[in-house]
Amino acid sequence: MTELARQMASPLTPQRSEVEWLLSRDPVHYEEAVCIMEARADAIARGEASECVWLLQHPSLYTAGTSARPKELLTPSRFPVHRSGRGGRFTYHGPGQLVAYVMLDLSARGRDVRAFVSRLEAWIIASLGRLGVQGERRHGQIGVFVGGAKIASIGVRVRRWVTLHGVSLNVDPDLEHFSGIVPCGLAGTPVTSLAALGAETDMDRVDRALRATFEEAFGASSLNRS
Repeated sequence: MTELARQMASPLTPQRSEVEWLLSRDPVHYEEAVCIMEARADAIARGEASECVWLLQHPSLYTAGTSARPKELLTPSRFPVHRSGRGGRFTYHGPGQLVAYVMLDLSARGRDVRAFVSRLEAWIIASLGRLGVQGERRHGQIGVFVGGAKIASIGVRVRRWVTLHGVSLNVDPDLEHFSGIVPCGLAGTPVTSLAALGAETDMDRVDRALRATFEEAFGASSLNRS
């Protein structure tokens, strides 16, 4: 078991009953991350681990959510393609994009998945505000937009009322990599990033903004780095 996996599987103690916040600076392979996330979510469901938010980056890849359409994968050989159990369609992950896997127990927070997704959007909008960017929702769509361009995608899964997957925020990725797919099925909708907007791209500062605003929305957290 890797050190990261050991951290994610660590048992619940009275001192760790709050949401735990994990940061991984080195890119984590997608399949490894999903295995670790699912194991932690199962432990949360059993009452053996605290809720968790895990911030990380992936190597360049595409993921296909449960509603993905094959025709929306425009260049299948460009990057590895992973089938994902999350909701949504195709999206890109890669260096410069911050992914937040959010593992919360909705049994203790109200069994309302739509409200959970709405709170994720509110969290990202509040975080962007701290970074000097005005994010917004768009009617009938999921995620966060700036000036009509998408800056953050949301895709979740709920198993035994514990949430999996979460949010991807474009900090400073290569936006051209999105051209190999129809991102989130939104043909004609551009993508943007903090870098493209001339905003803050220091990952530590983005991390702090996410952590501070998450606490406002969801409660206190503890911090571990890997």
